[in-house]
Amino acid sequence: MRMMRSGALNNRSLLLVDKSPKQSNDRTWCFWEQRPGFFEDVVCKKWDRLRFESPDFSGPLQIQPYQYKMIRSLDFYNYCFEEIGRHPNVHVEYWELKKWYKKDGNVVLETSEGEKQFPSAMAFNSIYPAPEKRQNRHYLLQHFKGWWVETSENQFNPDEALFMDFRVEQKEGLSFVYFLPITGRRALIEYTQFTPQLLEPNEYDLRIQQYIDRFTALKNVRVVEKEFGVIPMTNHPFPVNHRGIWNIGTAGGQTKASTGYTFQFIQKQSQAIADTLCHSKGKIKSFPKDAARFQFYDSVLLNILGRQKPGGREIFTRLFEKNKAFDLFRFLDNESSLKQELGIIHSLPTWPFTKAAMQELVSGLV
Repeated sequence: MRMMRSGALNNRSLLLVDKSPKQSNDRTWCFWEQRPGFFEDVVCKKWDRLRFESPDFSGPLQIQPYQYKMIRSLDFYNYCFEEIGRHPNVHVEYWELKKWYKKDGNVVLETSEGEKQFPSAMAFNSIYPAPEKRQNRHYLLQHFKGWWVETSENQFNPDEALFMDFRVEQKEGLSFVYFLPITGRRALIEYTQFTPQLLEPNEYDLRIQQYIDRFTALKNVRVVEKEFGVIPMTNHPFPVNHRGIWNIGTAGGQTKASTGYTFQFIQKQSQAIADTLCHSKGKIKSFPKDAARFQFYDSVLLNILGRQKPGGREIFTRLFEKNKAFDLFRFLDNESSLKQELGIIHSLPTWPFTKAAMQELVSGLV
C-alpha cells in the first residue's frame, strides 16, 4: 500500500503472494495513535477514554493526545485489495509457499504451483518461522479469544473502553480481558493470556462467559462472531535478511517481545522500507532499528513474566497506577526518552527488576 501510494515504483512490477484470499474478519487490530494514520479510512472505532481494572487499582487512564483505535481485518483487506485493483503493475497470486530464497541474483519460490523464478527481484517475507529454542532466551505466547457480542437493547457505553481488566484468575500466568464497546449494543470481549502454553479450545469460551457472569450486568447477550489468535513473545533474534530475502513483520522482529504489540511497529517499518525504496532506486542495504535499550527492557520483563515473581498483574497494575498512560504509550512504542524511562522503571518493584536485569546482562555475555 505504501509503495503504491508513493508513486515512485509505478514503473516496477510488484507481486503479492498469499496462501488464500482474505474474505473473512479473522482478527481485529487495536492500537493508539496521536493523529490520523495511514489506514485512518478503515478505523471503525476510536476511544478518547480508557479504563484500567485490577484488584488493587481501578480508574480512568489519561491518554490524550492519543486515541485508542480499532481496525477490523476484513475492512482492511477490502480497502487494500480495492486499491491494488487500480494498479496494473501490482499482481496477486494465491500460492502455498514451500521454500523461498535467492540464487544467482534471482528470487526463487517453490510453490504449490511449481517453481517460480524472478530475475533481479527483491523479496520481502512475512511468514513467521517458529524458532528453535535457545538457552538464555525467553519464549512466551500471547494467546487470546474474542467474542463479538450484541444485545437487544443498549447496555454498553461506547465512549469508554476497558483497556485491561486484571480481575480474572491468574493461576496459569498473566491473564486479562479487553472490553471494547463499539455501540450501545455491540462490543468485543477478549480473554488474553501471556503463558508458555495454550489453553484447551473450549476453555477460552468458558472464561469469557465466566467474566460476563461475574464482572458485568449484561443480559441476553448474543455471540455473533468469534476470533482467535496467538502472538509470539520472545527475545529470540530474527534475522532481518536471510539468504537474500528481507524479513518483515513478526518474521522480521516487529512484534514487541514483552507485550506482543505489532501493528504500529509494522507501520513504522513499512513506511521506512517504502521511503528507502523510493530514494534509493529500488535498493535496500539495511533496515532502521530501535535503540538497543528497548530490547533490553523487553528481555527483563520477559524474564520476570516467565518466573511470575512478582506476577504480571502486579507489574502492569503498578505501571498504570503510578505513571501517566501517555508516558507508558510512548514507552511501549519505543519512542520514550531516557528520562521518561527512568521514571517508569522507578515505579516498579526494585529488587525483582534489578535481579532480572543482572541475569539478562550476564546471559548476554555468555
